[in-house]
Amino acid sequence: MPASYLILPRGDQILLQLRQGTGYMDGYWATAAAGHVEAGESAVQAAVREAREELGISVAPDDVVPLTAMHRTNGGGQAVDERVDFFFTCTRWSGEPRIMEPGKAAKLAWFALHDLPAAVVPHERFVLERLRADVPPVVTFGFEPA
Repeated sequence: MPASYLILPRGDQILLQLRQGTGYMDGYWATAAAGHVEAGESAVQAAVREAREELGISVAPDDVVPLTAMHRTNGGGQAVDERVDFFFTCTRWSGEPRIMEPGKAAKLAWFALHDLPAAVVPHERFVLERLRADVPPVVTFGFEPA
């Protein structure tokens, strides 16, 4: 199940949304624009679509910059419990980010990378904490060490 995450930096801050009403990690802060890649859609197209649907902003595909890919597991032992996530950054967009899906997001806020809120979706925190250094092109999360 692939998903795309679009990280929007502004200086040393990033935009996060507070999840609500989704049934997954509600009450946690998350990347402001993210979601599953739909059938027939590329990971970049999904990031652009999610930015429009969740934040009401327009992002050009050429402004979506690959950051890392993550292979992660929820630990259930089944193939369906494993995910592939594509993380991108984008420093240029048109429009002012705002909550477009109030049933899924309670708040939007800018946070300094060195001062993230305590409750951030764990696999997203893993990537965000590495933004201050070099993020490897591919990372894993949730697997036992080899």
